[in-house]
Amino acid sequence: MLPFSGSSSTAVRVRRDHIFEDSFRALSQDEVGSKPLKGRIQVTFVNEHGMEEAGIDGGGLLKEWMDAICKEVFDPTYGYFVTTGTSGDSTANQVTPSYASGVLSSEHLDGFRFAGRILGKALYEGILVEPRLASPFINKLLGRYNHVDDLKFLDQGLHKGLMSMKRMALSSREADREAVADLGLNFQTNIEAFGAHHDVSLMPDGENVAVTAQNALQYIHLLAHFKLNVLTKAQSEAVLKGFRELIPVCWLRLFNAPEVQLLIGGDGYHPIDLNDLKAHCAYSGGYHPSQPYIKAFWQCVDEFTPREHADFLRFITSCSRQPLLGFSSLNPKICIQKVPHEPYGKLPSAATCMNLLKLPQYDDKETLRSKLLYAISSNAGFDLT
Repeated sequence: MLPFSGSSSTAVRVRRDHIFEDSFRALSQDEVGSKPLKGRIQVTFVNEHGMEEAGIDGGGLLKEWMDAICKEVFDPTYGYFVTTGTSGDSTANQVTPSYASGVLSSEHLDGFRFAGRILGKALYEGILVEPRLASPFINKLLGRYNHVDDLKFLDQGLHKGLMSMKRMALSSREADREAVADLGLNFQTNIEAFGAHHDVSLMPDGENVAVTAQNALQYIHLLAHFKLNVLTKAQSEAVLKGFRELIPVCWLRLFNAPEVQLLIGGDGYHPIDLNDLKAHCAYSGGYHPSQPYIKAFWQCVDEFTPREHADFLRFITSCSRQPLLGFSSLNPKICIQKVPHEPYGKLPSAATCMNLLKLPQYDDKETLRSKLLYAISSNAGFDLT
């Protein structure tokens, strides 16, 4: 990729408990636009007591800042995005813009535009972010139209129901075709925002047009089009506008939605390659790979389940998925640093801005394993120093 023009830097001072709000205010003024995000950003974090945290931003704080912004704005509780699917299906916990975002804030479209800029900045800088974007949403980032088959990535239950209706409408059995009308549907759909429901017509006078076997295919296409391309059009276009301010669309034309997700969030489709991770891991503070203790450490990691491997990687790097080009492309490389275990029983901790695992030397392998598992499963050892 070509570098951004200019070498200017912008200082950003943010409170950890208001990170998206403070970043948005600092970088989204009309007269500033996306220019700061195209240059170097120097981040200063402010703790809950209003004190600036010590630290020099050599790149690690940028990663921590972007990861924290993404975690906040893409969290469904923030109100901008919702998760797709239901627990247990393949689309569960992927994010897409929320239709109801405007209820929470009159500035919601500006917020979506800024979220698009942050995604673009992360992609350009090669910083992996944890949220998994729904395929129809990525298609919008690519400027592509969503079709009926894309609905299964947004709402599997609705897609399954519409495909069942299609089979009924095209059936050679008269009873099946008549069953379409028996569903009692018309050309409108109901949408909900924070408990308030209202109906939307899919065509002029749609509330008075019954769905039958003869017009079922039209109904299916109109409903899918509304859900995929119309319902959150304003939010998606705002994200797209911000994203394209940093990532020209021509850079992504060769990729499909799953490939773009790999670029944004890393490889979540294959087991984490532990041999590759070990081969590109650094050590400091007195540790080195030939030590019995480090060998015991890797034996513990080898014995983890795939879910625990993902938790382990997220604990150190803030992202549970491995880099698309392998761990050799991770910058900075994962490093295991020896630290004192006083006070007794101190847990492993991590500085995700530097991909650094701070590992005390425990007395035996079982203690090492239990402390490590507790830390990665609860984030109890999360550390920013």
